[in-house]
Amino acid sequence: MIPVQVENLTIAYHHKPVLQEVSFEVPEGKLIGIIGPNGAGKSTLIKGILGLINTASGEVQIFGEPYKKQRKRVGYVPQRGSVDWDFPTNALDVVLMGRYGHIGWFKRPGKKDVEFARECLDKVGMLEYANRQISELSGGQQQRVFLARALAQDADVYFMDEPFVGVDAATEKAIISLLTELKAKGKTVMVVHHDLQTVEEYFDWVLLLNMRKIAYGPTNEAFTIENLQKTYGGKLTFLQDRSMLVVEKGKG
Repeated sequence: MIPVQVENLTIAYHHKPVLQEVSFEVPEGKLIGIIGPNGAGKSTLIKGILGLINTASGEVQIFGEPYKKQRKRVGYVPQRGSVDWDFPTNALDVVLMGRYGHIGWFKRPGKKDVEFARECLDKVGMLEYANRQISELSGGQQQRVFLARALAQDADVYFMDEPFVGVDAATEKAIISLLTELKAKGKTVMVVHHDLQTVEEYFDWVLLLNMRKIAYGPTNEAFTIENLQKTYGGKLTFLQDRSMLVVEKGKG
């Protein structure tokens, strides 16, 4: 069964198209990078797949069914900047929120749920901060807590919106370790990513997006200079060494 199928997805804000007729199928057990310039619709694509925003047309299926029927099988890590970090709760409680899809919103987490949440915090190196208020954590630590929450969902498909932005080297290493572990377990992960220099190292497949799908497929086939130029226009500088490095100018 195909984990994610997107067919002719179109999304508009105030009648202005942001995504136009995007279609692709996601293979199981792959790490997939979603890349493109600012305003290309990367975050919009994820939110459209998850039903967080209205779509103008198109269809999305998760393991052959609408997202609403497969919600328990999907984990989501939003952009850190979109979260209210002043909300009065501690790290463990944030992670336990990931269990509500399994236990229901009106039931209290049981001992096994708390134990599992603590294991998830431990995997991202945050167990010692379990009782710390999230507002007191650094940006990288907050991101790790949200990754632990996604782990606690025990999903089959994960969507992560720019998890590497604004984190330190240790957190980036922790995220990559986590992604590798999820892949080893046969999980499918789609990641909105901005650092073009690490795409080949991090991802098996890549989706190049600029309002429309520019290219999609295995990284060694789709991540080419020609496709990058189509995606970013004149915003790129190319450096040739042993491998291709792409340095993006401006915000991208």
